[in-house]
Amino acid sequence: MQKSHKDMEIVNVRLPKEIVSILDSLVKKKLFLSRSEAIREFSREYVLYNRVQNRT
Repeated sequence: MQKSHKDMEIVNVRLPKEIVSILDSLVKKKLFLSRSEAIREFSREYVLYNRVQNRT
């Protein structure tokens, strides 16, 4: 579900250095194009998972 930039909002977050390091390693392994892409994907998955869990 790729959205155009006009459909997105910028959100600044602070993360522990350890988490940023892990994100960087995922980017380095080419699993994601950028930190932002990884964070978007993890956020999307978390929200979708919790939406399903909260329906019960």
